[in-house]
Amino acid sequence: MILKQGNAQRASELRETPVGFAFAAVSDDPRFEALVKLGWKFEAPSGALAGMPKIMLIDLRKKMPPKLGAIAKALETARGAFVAIISDSSKSAAAFEAGATQIVGEPFDIEMMDSALLLAGRQIERLARAGGRRGVESPSRSNKAMLDLEKPSGSIQSELSANPTALMLIGLKRFDAINAAFGRQTGDDLLVAVERRIASVAKEMSGGKAIVSRSGGTDFIVIPGPMGLSDRLALAERIVVQIERPFMAGDHFVALGASIGIVDTRAGDLESDVLRRAQVALTAARDDDVAVRVLSAQDEGTALFDAGLETDLRRALDNNEIDILFQPQVSVTNGQIVGVEALARWQHPQHGELGAETLFSVAERSDYLTALSAHVQRRAAMKAAAWPEVLQSLRLSVNVTAEDIARPGFADTFLAMIDETGFPRDRLTVEITENGLIDDLAAAAALLATLRASGCRVAIDDFGTGYSSLAYLKALPLDYLKIDKHLAQDITGTARDRIVVRGVIDMARSLGLAVIAEGVETEEQLTLLAREGCNYYQGFLCAVPLGVGALADLVTQRSLPSLSTIAAPR
Repeated sequence: MILKQGNAQRASELRETPVGFAFAAVSDDPRFEALVKLGWKFEAPSGALAGMPKIMLIDLRKKMPPKLGAIAKALETARGAFVAIISDSSKSAAAFEAGATQIVGEPFDIEMMDSALLLAGRQIERLARAGGRRGVESPSRSNKAMLDLEKPSGSIQSELSANPTALMLIGLKRFDAINAAFGRQTGDDLLVAVERRIASVAKEMSGGKAIVSRSGGTDFIVIPGPMGLSDRLALAERIVVQIERPFMAGDHFVALGASIGIVDTRAGDLESDVLRRAQVALTAARDDDVAVRVLSAQDEGTALFDAGLETDLRRALDNNEIDILFQPQVSVTNGQIVGVEALARWQHPQHGELGAETLFSVAERSDYLTALSAHVQRRAAMKAAAWPEVLQSLRLSVNVTAEDIARPGFADTFLAMIDETGFPRDRLTVEITENGLIDDLAAAAALLATLRASGCRVAIDDFGTGYSSLAYLKALPLDYLKIDKHLAQDITGTARDRIVVRGVIDMARSLGLAVIAEGVETEEQLTLLAREGCNYYQGFLCAVPLGVGALADLVTQRSLPSLSTIAAPR
């Protein structure tokens, strides 16, 4: 995602960042001088490697500069970063061989270069947290026998049976989006490249004793051999760093991410049991939005708890234990409630009220996701159709899953259900997450176009958690963009966090989309979001999800505007 900023304000904010990177350019391209106007401090190449970590822009479009290897080695020692400029993909291998952190290809503009510098700065910060060890030897310079990939399952079971050790389960981020964009063959090639990077760093740090294997899909297994906890964590961080380095996908450079779950093993453990526990740790890492998670007793208890919920879910659907609450959506400009999002709540007989996130997570694991989604959509529309008069100007937002999109004839079935409940289509907003859109972009676009043509509005939900691509936003018929709660809450963080949020809002507004921020909890967050141009918000600052009676009381207090004041731009 390319971020477009106002130069004066952005330069001021960048100078407030805690790292304070400077850059040096080994190039005669005059465009690089414009980076100074965006707030980057320029230093001559001769002084670029002294003091704090620095970033080097090195132009490889004409020829390899002399002493490139020495420059890269000095940057490694200084915990710096190297951004390479190339004319075409044929030079990418040489750039990565020399240790490039980011690569920018022609044609490029100053905003692309600015984004590359920001990403390089984040890479430096992650490397510092991982102990400052940058990169690994490429396969051409290391012992290729170490890259003994595709270990059979029997090798893993043999290792687990023989010695107490650990197992790391590595899950990729953003792979599905890249696979959808570039095709299966590119995706397969990318997985091979990922596995080689993992194997290289794992073998290096384990003295050649690590076992690396694909676990199926986009997950990878590493058994590091005899290694203490601190060394395992260092290895895991190094693996994340290596996966975050750009990869080639055809003629394009793509960026992946990773989460890692780590579990201890005991001699005689079964592979299936260890993998189950590792999956619990990996899921915890993803849920907590952290790179690495070591399995705890609490995590295992949570897994057992979830298994019991899966058994209970079918009964809950039959017994009508799943109800709907409504969370207000509020105009940033006048503070009035203009709509609500329908959120499921499970009144469990033993565990009390369980929220939508837990409910849908259980449904996904137990193959009841389609049934649950249909139940929630119908119940939300039925309750909204029976709202008292004070609520009858509110918009209702309901969620649609990726599985819904994949169902043949879903749009017709969904609209018929809405009509049966009596809720008007022109007050209905359909929300779908980024990941749901990316799975099949063409099918998603066709479905959303049908829903809009029928009178509904369409919102992309949880924006900022997935691919976050301007290209697919332009291709889809949308009315609203909902910023993920973690991204919205970041606006009170560092200057860089604010830049990212501003970039998302500017991008949405440039496409004529209204912006809704989720998870707003403080006046400070709301003030900063309003300053950046956010249109609506929802979160605990206004209210928790409410029943119909409490919602009616709140709307009465806030004096609801007419429907005409809240129409999203077309």
